[in-house]
Amino acid sequence: MGKVGLLAGVGNLPVEFMRAARQTGHEVIVIAVVPDVAAALKEEADAYYEINVAKLDKVIKTLRHEGVREVTMIGKVTKEILFKGLQFPDLRTIKLLAGLHNRKDDTIMLAIVDELAKDGLVVADQTAYLKPLMPPVGILSKRRPTEAEREDIRFGFATAKAMGGMDIGQTVVVKQKAVMAVEAIEGTDACIRRGGELGQGNAVVVKVAKPKQDLRFDVPAVGRQTLQAMLDSGCTLLAMEAERTLFVEREEVLALANEKNICICSVDESY
Repeated sequence: MGKVGLLAGVGNLPVEFMRAARQTGHEVIVIAVVPDVAAALKEEADAYYEINVAKLDKVIKTLRHEGVREVTMIGKVTKEILFKGLQFPDLRTIKLLAGLHNRKDDTIMLAIVDELAKDGLVVADQTAYLKPLMPPVGILSKRRPTEAEREDIRFGFATAKAMGGMDIGQTVVVKQKAVMAVEAIEGTDACIRRGGELGQGNAVVVKVAKPKQDLRFDVPAVGRQTLQAMLDSGCTLLAMEAERTLFVEREEVLALANEKNICICSVDESY
C-alpha cells in the first residue's frame, strides 16, 4: 500500500493515526517535530525520526529519502512557539515565515502545505483513517444536559462557529449565555482552564470545526487532556461538533466523565 509520512505533534492522536494506517497495510514514517510525543510512535513506527519543526528542509529531505509521497500532519504543535522564537530555524523555515502576510493558523499551515508540495509531497486528509473516531449526534455520557446547558450549547456553538470563521479558534467556554473564554493561540486546554475559572463552576465547553475546515490540518479533537482541563477548572459539560470532531481515548474519557458527573455530547447546528 506504500508509505505514509506522519509529522507528529503531542498527544495520542498521532498514535491512533499510525495504527489505523498500518492496519490498512501502509508503512508509516514518523517524524516527531516537537518534544514529548507519545512513546508508542517510536516503538511502533516503521521508521522514526526526531526533527524540530524549525528544520523544515531536513524534514522534507528525510521524507523524500524514505520514499514518502503522502504526508499527514497531526497532533498538538502550539503556535505560540512562533512568537517565543523558533530555536535555530533553517533557511527554508526563515524564508517561509518571512513570506507570511499574517500569522493566522490557516495562513501558516497552508504555507507549509505549499512548501511540501514543492518537493512532490501531498498533504492528505487528517481524517482519512480516523472516521470511526468522529461520533454522530447524541449524548455520549450517562448524564444528560439540563435545559440551561442546552441553551449554552446552542449559544456556544454559534459563537465558536463565528470565531472559527475568523480563524481565531475552535473552542469557547460559556455560562448562562455569556462567553467566559475564546480559544486563541494558547490552545484548547488553556482556554478551558481560563474559562472554567472565570465561570466559577458549571461552565460549558463547545468545540467545533471551522465553517470552511481544511481537513488536511487542525481538525478539532478532544480527549483525556481536554477532560482533565475541565476537571481542573470546574467545567461540567463538553459539546463537540458531530461527525467533524475526533474523539480520542473515548472509553477512558467517558469512564472518568461518568465518574465525575460530566456530560459529554455530540451536536450539530440543528441542536
